[in-house]
Amino acid sequence: MFWSAALAADSTPRPVSLDEAQRTANDAAGWVEENWSIWLSNGLRMILIVVIAIVMRSLIRRAITKLIARMNRTTESLDGTALGGLLVNAERRRQRSEAIGSVLRSVTSFLIMGTAALTVLSVLKINLAPLLASAGVAGVAIGFGARNLVTDFLSGVFMILEDQYGVGDEVDAGVATGTVIEVGLRVTKLRGSNGAIWYVRNGEVKRIGNLSQGWATAGVDIQVRSDEDLDRVRGIITRVGEEMQKDEPWNERLWEPVEVLGLDAVYLDSVVIRVSAKTMPGVALGVERELRWRIKRELDAEGIRIVGRPLDADLETASPDPSASVAAPSALANPTSPQSQATVPIPPGPSLGK
Repeated sequence: MFWSAALAADSTPRPVSLDEAQRTANDAAGWVEENWSIWLSNGLRMILIVVIAIVMRSLIRRAITKLIARMNRTTESLDGTALGGLLVNAERRRQRSEAIGSVLRSVTSFLIMGTAALTVLSVLKINLAPLLASAGVAGVAIGFGARNLVTDFLSGVFMILEDQYGVGDEVDAGVATGTVIEVGLRVTKLRGSNGAIWYVRNGEVKRIGNLSQGWATAGVDIQVRSDEDLDRVRGIITRVGEEMQKDEPWNERLWEPVEVLGLDAVYLDSVVIRVSAKTMPGVALGVERELRWRIKRELDAEGIRIVGRPLDADLETASPDPSASVAAPSALANPTSPQSQATVPIPPGPSLGK
């Protein structure tokens, strides 16, 4: 009872005197008066940091956008000219510049805004060591968990920066072969010869064979009879190449005169003549078809017939050897041979029914 009465007496609020209330208010006013300048300066510093970060981010992103637009205008001015057709692909340059601009803008925003956020936290007297340590651990965990995504992204960035391939290039990526229709930071799209679209992750590409850079070689094999006049055949092929190099559009696609390299193979009844020409990249197949067409037509007009077929086809279609099915001779096949006379027939056994 005594303890209950004491607790009840202690829990009842005591009246606060006027002097105590005035002293508390004075203390609060003094604390505010002492710290308001610090609050004001810290607030102004934070506002100034955010404003400077936003202005810097806007200016740098605008500069990057103008640089990319200038690159695209230069590409469009060259597009449609002979020099532009040989040296630049407008769509390829546009996508490459847009990808580089996107990466630069993202990196700029991340660095500027991240630095501004850390500076604001330091103004608020927040200890950044645990935060940075946690961010480092989280970054390592995300890196291990999404290592394929990071690998694809980094590989795509270096492929674009090094200009390994672009839109319109014929490439062999190992996992797929075709024409590049889109280059991304994570995935590259290829259109195969049968029309299929291949989505190739950039991190999976271990090697790239670009068939559209520099120059290409068109090779044609002409097989004629072995008793033909080879000097005459060489003259006809050389004349066909000279005429083709003067006609459009082959005069731009053929970069060097058509050359007869010589005999590539000699058979019993035919010989194979190798013809080669250096062409614009990406058009070698069309040059080969046109060159075969013209050479065949000219040889027919001169009375020289193209004969034969590839050696593998001759072997596959050759008639089988008739002696291959004949069994080897045996001494037992002759009844007068000592081996046949030495053989003794097996006597019949007793009947099972008796």
